[in-house]
Amino acid sequence: MLIIITYDVSTITAAGRKRLRRVAKICESTGQRVQNSVFECKVNQMQLEILERRLLDEIDNEQDSLRLYRLTEPVDLHIKEYGKFRAVDFEGALVI
Repeated sequence: MLIIITYDVSTITAAGRKRLRRVAKICESTGQRVQNSVFECKVNQMQLEILERRLLDEIDNEQDSLRLYRLTEPVDLHIKEYGKFRAVDFEGALVI
């Protein structure tokens, strides 16, 4: 499944800036950054549950926000892209 993760971490304090880096690293380990605080991730149900648990362990519910959106299939009908960024095709061939 394809999910979108968005977050807004308060960076007023040093602890907040550290949380922001940790949240970003977790998202980078699973998906691709499409905007500063927005990631696309291709995961199965178990990976989603682990990812969600890891993110919830990092954020401060009093200061931060986290949203996860599951895109319904077929995703090609629900995503429109404009501008220079183009998402990686998770289903396509991997070229290194």
